[in-house]
Amino acid sequence: MQIIGLREHPEYLDKAIHFIFSKWGNVNNYLCYHDCIEHSINIENPLPRWYLLEDNGEIIGCAGLLINDFISRMDLFPWLSSLYVDEGRRGNSLGSLLINHVKEDAKKAGFSTLYLGTEHIGYFEKFGFEHIGTGYHPWGDSSRIYKIEL
Repeated sequence: MQIIGLREHPEYLDKAIHFIFSKWGNVNNYLCYHDCIEHSINIENPLPRWYLLEDNGEIIGCAGLLINDFISRMDLFPWLSSLYVDEGRRGNSLGSLLINHVKEDAKKAGFSTLYLGTEHIGYFEKFGFEHIGTGYHPWGDSSRIYKIEL
């Protein structure tokens, strides 16, 4: 089991675009995902960053560390985004591996707080995230906003 940072392993670019889009995208936003992930690799800025969780050559999870997660609270950053673990692999603390990796990278980049937007209640609280309010998406939905001190 290993977490692959896309910046350190750009050879995973096509796999990352395909996997992340397959879990979070739709027919209307492929180019958005492709462009964002592709342009996250060779930049000097600490963000955005994308990660894959691989087990014996199979991609089974992903996460992102982003400046904004398509949410109205642009005054808050960075954001844990796109956390996903294949359904058949859940219940084995793999989500916590990705969360902890993203937290460490955010801390290394000089951030003291990490945010996330989600509709899930109860999952992220187990990792120390605190609900702080509601944010709104351009497509009209809202999400609960959580934060954790790093």
